[in-house]
Amino acid sequence: MQVILLILLAALLVLVSAITLGRFATYSHAKGRIFNIDNAPSKPAAIVFGAGLRRDGTPTSVLRDRVSTAVQLYKAGKISKILMSGDNRFNYYNEPGAMKEFAIDLGIPEEAIVLDYAGRRTYDTCYRARDIFGLREVILVTQNFHLPRALFTCNSLGVSAVGVSADSDFYRRRSQIFWNIREVPATIAAFWHIYISKPTPVLGNPEPIFPLEAQ
Repeated sequence: MQVILLILLAALLVLVSAITLGRFATYSHAKGRIFNIDNAPSKPAAIVFGAGLRRDGTPTSVLRDRVSTAVQLYKAGKISKILMSGDNRFNYYNEPGAMKEFAIDLGIPEEAIVLDYAGRRTYDTCYRARDIFGLREVILVTQNFHLPRALFTCNSLGVSAVGVSADSDFYRRRSQIFWNIREVPATIAAFWHIYISKPTPVLGNPEPIFPLEAQ
């Protein structure tokens, strides 16, 4: 029995260490790479990550804040294109399409928007931004709870990224707690994907947004 308890304790310590080190690594990586709209460096494009839709197919408040922040970056002249990446595996669920409609309502020209219909997770979005859309330098637009993992993932995959926080709305404390707890396994999964399993997401023919020499 004592041996079993020692094994369980050792396993628990390993798990806690992995969680702590993973979060520390992503937050350390993000330090100095997160800006607000005014002081963000200019980049060719911004990436907006999907964050769910309501039952009526419109963006959630979190997703609206991400799109709105990207729109402000565009209007400030910080970017010239917005890559909107989300899930579209089902006919009735179209994150990129809903993001595009909302951005157009906010005054963004349609030609400034590029849609990625296979951004099912952060890893996939960064991977496809590099291999499908030919992006090498970007601004990532998402909330603070997600930015460290997103920045770590994109930069680890060869997409030079800085971040702009989209925390512009009031979020319920319960939601914030849930999101931060969710980041724990998501961060461990990010390390697993980047360094061990290295999965290949859904790909297709390259659709470069800019010529490589323009970046």
